[in-house]
Amino acid sequence: MDWIEVSLEVDGEAAEAVADLLQRYGHQGVAIEQAGFPIEVWPDEVPPADRLIVRAYFPDDERAGEARQKLREALYYMSRLYPIPEPAFRVVREEDWADAWKAHYHPVRLGRRLVIRPAWAELPDLRPDDVVLVMDPGMAFGTGTHPTTQLCLIALEELLEGWPAVDVLDLGSGSGILGIAALKLGARRVLALDTDPIAVTATLDNAALNGVADRLTAQHGSLETLHSSARHFDLALVNILARVIVALCDQGLGRVLRPGGVGLFSGIIDEQADEVEAALRRTGLEPVGRRTLGDWVVIEARKPQG
Repeated sequence: MDWIEVSLEVDGEAAEAVADLLQRYGHQGVAIEQAGFPIEVWPDEVPPADRLIVRAYFPDDERAGEARQKLREALYYMSRLYPIPEPAFRVVREEDWADAWKAHYHPVRLGRRLVIRPAWAELPDLRPDDVVLVMDPGMAFGTGTHPTTQLCLIALEELLEGWPAVDVLDLGSGSGILGIAALKLGARRVLALDTDPIAVTATLDNAALNGVADRLTAQHGSLETLHSSARHFDLALVNILARVIVALCDQGLGRVLRPGGVGLFSGIIDEQADEVEAALRRTGLEPVGRRTLGDWVVIEARKPQG
């Protein structure tokens, strides 16, 4: 069986809504990546994340024509509320479809030393102090091309400089990219939790690829899992969605951090940042800074000492 790839280039505000819509038709998830991101880029050359490409795949079978029509109609009605471009369709052969997205995933430089290398790509011209993250996310979220992940990685690199022996929680780990980066930047141990078994497997596989499997534990679980275990952390990485972060705050998210601990919260568009900061304060954390990339925001918050 062949497959049909559908893709749309949209802005950050529309990306989440389009991804939710494509999820109804897509097979094994939806991919979001930054449009026009060069193969290698220096920190001062990172382009604004004002355009994103959302992709999904569905079977090219007898129902494909009907699926296309329903998808076009749904996008048309969405476009009456917010500008949405026409979707682009192309056929991908059966033997190629599972790897089709890899053609759009290239090595990327972020921050001062971080380099994300797809597991199948070569990296010429490495520098002695480069910190290389070898990633094969499979169907899990977290290639490093999405602005929310990039913001977290850049903030994480600066935060961990001179902060040794850190115990880290990666909540909603996806591919494991954030927890693995934390370990390669000097953290002591990482607990990665996700409610998707595919993400747990991807995290474990990527930890092995990066030689940090002995310091990373990946499990199927959620915030409730942590409350029942009474574990606490120096650093929490939460790259999910704004509405989920708000809900987690109201479920006691702040309790998992030790006094003086830090949380990085991402998956937030700029108009949601005030609401998220208010939720962080309710859970006992004090927002101390924001970073932005296009429409996206990462919020750093600290738990007061004592």
